[in-house]
Order: sequence, then structure tokens, then C-alpha cells
Amino acid sequence: MNIETLRYAQAVSQTRSFSAAARAYGVTQPALSNGVARLEEELGVRLFDRSPRGVKPTAHGARLLPMIDHALDTLDAVATEARRLAAPPAGTIRVGVSPLIGADLVARAFDAARALAQPSALVLREADLAVLREALAAGELDLLLVPAVQVMPGCHRRVIAREPVVVIDPVPAEADGPVELRAAADADYILVPDSCGLTTFTTDLFTAADLPIRAYPGEAASYRVLEDWASMGVGAAILPRSKITREHANCRPLVRNGRPVEIAYEAVWAHNNPLGATLEELAEGIANFATPGH
Repeated sequence: MNIETLRYAQAVSQTRSFSAAARAYGVTQPALSNGVARLEEELGVRLFDRSPRGVKPTAHGARLLPMIDHALDTLDAVATEARRLAAPPAGTIRVGVSPLIGADLVARAFDAARALAQPSALVLREADLAVLREALAAGELDLLLVPAVQVMPGCHRRVIAREPVVVIDPVPAEADGPVELRAAADADYILVPDSCGLTTFTTDLFTAADLPIRAYPGEAASYRVLEDWASMGVGAAILPRSKITREHANCRPLVRNGRPVEIAYEAVWAHNNPLGATLEELAEGIANFATPGH
């Protein structure tokens, strides 16, 4: 059984799209589709159903795809451990950080690195998501700390923290307290270039709720400008709570069906990174340090 076709199927399962999986994996869509078709022929069952609403696993796929994930994780763990035994870690981990990652989470990463079985030093690089993903794929970075807004096939992922988001609405609120997402959809939203992950999070939030997003015709340069413009009444904005720098009269927690809307942050590292075991330990440590009480 070809490992590459298993990874193709995993990518489709994660992205729910053959075209998105091909782009993320760096191959043409026909090559990926043919690879999945060969795997299905070898297995004797169809793994995916296609429809106008997207791609979803078949009943057989729902049983087999988690097993494929487990098999690939096991193979990656074998390769990672072999590389670790052949070339022990040098004690430095190169970490790419999205501008949306707060200083408190970076500090927790340093705490977790010092608490490793083999304590390591972190070398940080902040950049846009596209730059960070390219650097990870090229082996220039070992670990990314980024918003959990896009699946990266060929990588391990671990959610390390979550925080609530708020909405700044230029229209005076009739009442204090949280605002429901459906009610918040009536505003025009200022967006930023899709570089830090905030715009992807915002658009996906409305899409998942089957709500249209009304975008302000202009564009802010960063989430910091986004807050300033929203406070001036230019339009509405959705931001992680930690990114609000001052009090705003119309800044309210955002909820969906009464539950707080949260943005997740994750650690991401390549399957074939020789530091894989250490990076998994580090990601677990960051998640624990990010848990209340740690």
C-alpha cells in the first residue's frame, strides 16, 4: 500500500476538498484525485462522497480514515524516533509565531521549553502565515504557533490555547452583555489582509453559521488599526479579547447560541521533523501551561 496515497486521503479528509488538499499538499488536483482513486481500488471501498456542498467520508470512509490517521502517525513516530536516536537534538528549537499570538502565550512556550526532559532554547521568528508555512515546509522552522484556521497536510497539530472573541460595533448597544452572532451579522465588518489568520477566522465563523458577512469596502493594515477604526465608528470588528488595548463603549463578548465564541491557537510541526518527539512534548507542555491553574 502506497504511503503517499494514504497521505492524499488524509489531506482530503482534513480539508473536505480535493482541490484544497492538492493545493496544501503541493500537487495537482488530478494527481491527488488519481492517488485517492488508486487507494480506493486497492481497498475495495469508496472513501469519499462528492456533492455540491463539498466532500464528506462515506460510511466505509468514516471507519477507515481514522485508522489511516493512526497508521500514518505510527509510521511518522518510527521515522522521527530513528532520526532522534541517530542525531540527538542540538538543544535549539526554531519557532515561527503569527502576529496574532500574544506575548503571554510566547512566554508559556519558553516556560514549556525549559521544562522539557532535555531543556531547549527557543529561537523566535514572527511573520505572516504564508511565510511561516513556507518556512516550515522548507525545514527552516521546527514549530509554528498560529491561529487554528487552516489545515496543513503533512503536519501534526495540537491546540494549545483558546480565548473568547469580542465584537466592537459602531452602533450604540441597546443593552449590555453578550451579543449573539446572528444579531452581529447586521453590521459592516472591517477586515485585514489575510496574513495573521484573523480574516479567515472571521469569514469562517459567519460561513459556518450560514450567515452572510457584510465587508466594509476598505481594509485595515493590521488588527491594531482594526481596533482603532472600529472605535471610530468606521465599521464593526471581531477581535480576540487579548488584543483589545482599551475600553470601548460598544465592545461586547460574542456568543453563538448563548455560548462564547472562541478562537483557538495551535502548535504545528512537520511529520518528518527529526525533533518530532521533542516538539510533541513541547506542544503538550505549552497546552498545559496555557490551562488555568498552571
